This record gives sequence, C-alpha cells and structure tokens, in this order.
Amino acid sequence: MKILIVTNHFYPEVFRVNDVAFALAKQGHQVSVLTGIPDYPQGHYFAGYGVFKKSRETVQGVKVIRVPIISRGQGRPFRLMLNYLTYLLSASLWALTTVFRNKYDCILVHETSPVTVGIPAVIIKKIQKIPLYFWVLDLWPESLTAGGGITNPTLLSIFKRIVVYLYENSDKILISSQGFVESITEKGDFGDKVVYFPNWGEEVFENGIMIDGLPSLPAGFKIMYAGNIGEAQGFETIMEAVLKLRDNNTIKWIFIGDGRKRNYIEEFVEQNSLENSVFLLGHYPIKMMPAFFQEADVLLVSLKDELLFNITVPAKLQAYMAVAKPVCAVLNGEGAAIVQEAKNGRVVPAGDVDELVNRIIELSILPREELECLGKNGKAYYNQHFRKDICLEHLYDIINCK
Repeated sequence: MKILIVTNHFYPEVFRVNDVAFALAKQGHQVSVLTGIPDYPQGHYFAGYGVFKKSRETVQGVKVIRVPIISRGQGRPFRLMLNYLTYLLSASLWALTTVFRNKYDCILVHETSPVTVGIPAVIIKKIQKIPLYFWVLDLWPESLTAGGGITNPTLLSIFKRIVVYLYENSDKILISSQGFVESITEKGDFGDKVVYFPNWGEEVFENGIMIDGLPSLPAGFKIMYAGNIGEAQGFETIMEAVLKLRDNNTIKWIFIGDGRKRNYIEEFVEQNSLENSVFLLGHYPIKMMPAFFQEADVLLVSLKDELLFNITVPAKLQAYMAVAKPVCAVLNGEGAAIVQEAKNGRVVPAGDVDELVNRIIELSILPREELECLGKNGKAYYNQHFRKDICLEHLYDIINCK
C-alpha cells in the first residue's frame, strides 16, 4: 500500500507516530510523511534542519516531506498560533499542488495539537477518494479550555465546527483513551467510527536498554517524575506534599525534564529550603530514561483535576509500566483506573495533598519484595494491553494493510 501519514511532528522529534511509520515501511509498504521542520520540544529548528535544509529526506525507508513552519519559540500563545497556522497553510498548499501527482491508498492523521493538522489530509481524501484514519491524541476544543485557557465562545464554536468536519470526513477515529468516546460521540453520530488504539511504551523501555554515564542520584527512597514539567501536571500538589515530608530525610524527589513550571519548583525549593529533598536534573534523551527509572523506587505521574485530564491516559504511564516499577498516580479517571486494575501501585485523587503524603509514606516503608511485586504487576498488565507489537498489529487490522 501507499500510505500517507500527516503529522506536525516526526523524527527526529520523539513521538509514537515514528514507530508507526517505520513499522509500516518495514512491512514493505510505501510510506510518506507530511510534516513540519522539527522544533519540539526545544522551540527552535533542530540542527541541520531549516526552511531550505532537508525539506526532503528518507529515514528508515520512509519518505519525509517537510513543509516550512515558524518555530514554536518559548511556546507563548501568539508564537504557537503562528506555528500552527504556518503548518496548516504550508501543508494545505503541498496537498493541493501534489495531490494530482502522487496517488495514495489511505491517509493516517496523527493529531496531537492542533486539530487543524487534519485539514490538509481531508483535501487529499476528497480529491483522491481514499480512506482517512484520524488518530486522536488530544481532544479539541477541550484542549483550548484546559488549565484556564481560552473561554471565548465564538472561538470555541469555530473549533468545534472544525472538529465535527474532520470527524465527518474520517473513516475511522482512533482514540488513545476510552474516556474520549463521550466527547467524540456528543459531537455527532460517530460511535461506529471510534476504535480504541492505546499508546505503548517506546521500544527503549520494552528492551530495557541501559546507558552508562548517569548523574549521581541521592541515597534514600527515590520518587522519580520524568516528562513535561507543565501546568497540566498539578505540581502545586506535589510540592505541598514535598513540604509536608521535609523532615523525612529518607524520601528524595527527583524531577527529570523541563517545562513552564520548572521555575515554580526551583523557587519553591529555594523559599522553603528543600535542597536536600528535591533534585531537578533537567532534560535527558529518551534513551537514558530506562536507566534512570531503574534507579527509582517509585515512579510518579500526575494530572490536575479537570475534565480533559480525567479522561486522558498520560503516555508516560505505559513507559512506567514497561520497566516494571511501582507507580504513584496522582490523578483521576482513566489513568487512575488502569493503575488500580493493574495493581501497579497507589492512586491519589488529583489535588489531594494529605492523601499523597500518606501514600508516599506507605510506599516508603513497604518491604522491597512488595515494591517489586507492584512493579511486576504493572509489567504483566503492560504486556497484555500495551506492548508495541500488539498495538501495531491492531493498527494493521484497522487500516487493512496486513
């Protein structure tokens, strides 16, 4: 099959769509990817890439077409809007000019944000009359309102109409969380189109690759968070729990990653003299994460108590499960239900500082063999539901390319 993947993020950016594209190409399909110039998460173009650099390349058998974009910068709203708009315009122009020269058998849209990434795909679908599979990883317009964001009813109404248009023109709607069903079906009669297609842990977590050269980590009971340090994760709850546990010298909190809330954590640590409890290690490549995770006693995942987050399964949860470590999940909804069903650790209601303190104390005094059992439970659940080969086999069935 000749398959076109439409996504605003692709290799060397780290997204699961990379696994999909490379696996399809390895199967012998002719895979093309329409994407932008890589700039995530740094906010600037990756070294060696630019408007006139590597606009066409082949990576692991996948033909990559990169259209010009304005980079994300520091992620402020106006700059993000320009980033989204330039991808939409550039990709749509490419679709209109190339659609008569290149015939495809189907299109897969990888929709993180914004949802408008699907518009160029609809252009091609309508002209070539081919199936379109819409892989929803971020709900719109709900994402606009999350965290006290956009409230303008006119703007939200416009984006809702765009979403409905994209769903109407999709043959299948792939969802990463069962919690997305209600949002999608309330927008129209799309129930028959919806297919559950969960995330998986990146291959580096499944293989357990170890990397030398880790920074030295503090002695004690290590609680580790890895990923985006942003608004959605509810770090206020975590830091208040850190403060309440400051006199417990054995508990150490380790944060790996970067984001908008990093400055908040740094200031909180300084103001409350928590330098012996909190360790901010900064950003590291994904290939080093399994080695970091092996050094942790518990892995931490958190989200605020908001509707969008309550129906979302954080992608890091699958990675945590894949390395057979116990999880402390400070969140509600689907993510919490998975941890409970897997018997993989402890669940704390989003925003509940006292409950988080109690569960951390409980975990810190559990015998080592009980902690290991929690981790093994998570790994077993992962192998049954979230292993990459299982998920990709399901995708092959969905788009009929076995």
